Amino acid sequence: DTPVLRGTSFSAPAGKTTALVGPSGAGKSTIFNVLTRLTDPQDGAARVGDIAVSDIALSELRDLFSVVSQDALLFDETLRENILLGREDVSEDQLRQVLDAAHVSDFLPQLPNGLDTAVGPRGSALSGGQRQRVAIARALLRDTPVLLLDEATSALDAQSEAVVQAALERLSIGRTTLVIAHRLSTIRNSDQIIVMEAGKVVETGSHDELIAQNKTYASLHRLQSEA
Repeated sequence: DTPVLRGTSFSAPAGKTTALVGPSGAGKSTIFNVLTRLTDPQDGAARVGDIAVSDIALSELRDLFSVVSQDALLFDETLRENILLGREDVSEDQLRQVLDAAHVSDFLPQLPNGLDTAVGPRGSALSGGQRQRVAIARALLRDTPVLLLDEATSALDAQSEAVVQAALERLSIGRTTLVIAHRLSTIRNSDQIIVMEAGKVVETGSHDELIAQNKTYASLHRLQSEA
């Protein structure tokens, strides 16, 4: 019965990267759920452009989004099938470009059958970093205007995180991107950072602006820097 979002209001500029930061339970993931209509708000509205998401046909709405989350869900099929997801209109050249951009090509030579290697239940034959790169390849292939990144690198070691972060930055170019991140180092260059607490927006600005304000974001940044 407790509201998760309470008067939350902000705009994410088209073609730019907006990061959502704050403690667990602040409402960051709920914003993603509202945007994609996994849940509907009791009051207020989420809009894409000037159109409320509730006024867009569900299939059309979800065609606007690609999602890369902390846990990349893979099927017990081949790597190729996990990336194409049934699409038959993808040329080999287009597929190769996607594999290169997502850094999937980096580990293909290590697999016994390349793209036709079975990835195992939930992708168990691949490492966490490799699974994330497959998820990024899917998102590149979908080529949607809006990208949602939910803790996409939080479960990775430092080396894997660097590779995946580079792929995500390439994926974000020219797209309206919303990022949920606990590691502030991964969102330092975002065009806009939204700081949330208890379902409310408490600060908005760039990294440098928020550091200068010396409030919640600056405190979080100091704690992570010391750690």
